[in-house]
Amino acid sequence: MHRTYRRLAATAAGFLLLPVALVGCGIGGGDEEESAAKPARAPAEEAATRSRERVQAYLDAMAAKDVAAGRSQLCALLHDGFDLGATGPNGDFADHFQVPEASITDIRSGPLGQEVRVSVSVAVGKRTVSRPLVFTVTRDGSDWCIAGEAPDAPTPTGVAPTPAS
Repeated sequence: MHRTYRRLAATAAGFLLLPVALVGCGIGGGDEEESAAKPARAPAEEAATRSRERVQAYLDAMAAKDVAAGRSQLCALLHDGFDLGATGPNGDFADHFQVPEASITDIRSGPLGQEVRVSVSVAVGKRTVSRPLVFTVTRDGSDWCIAGEAPDAPTPTGVAPTPAS
């Protein structure tokens, strides 16, 4: 009879400890179930999101004339050049430029990283011009940063090449 009680007691103790063991293994915990239900973001989606965030922060810094905030979006290799030219006559943060509008128009993968195309309106006095730019955003270690900025040459559409004579 003692053996029967011991078996029952051992079985009951095992059932009582089972939920604790399952939570320790990641089964039955609330947070783990929620994170398992959400699939991890695909690398391409994460790259596009991080690139958008970096470039938007840079555009916001340009509009606010916040040189430090703009510099912090750039990869370390660009800091010296940025420091030399950012507030110069043609720099993105020049005092005589105003940025009334800047928007991201496209993001796609490129050979050197994510290419983020933007349209920036720049006002100098009473004159306002829009300029297409392309920012290259790349991963630097565990973080993302802007690795380049260049004029974006528009691709002609609807233009057929003329045959050589």
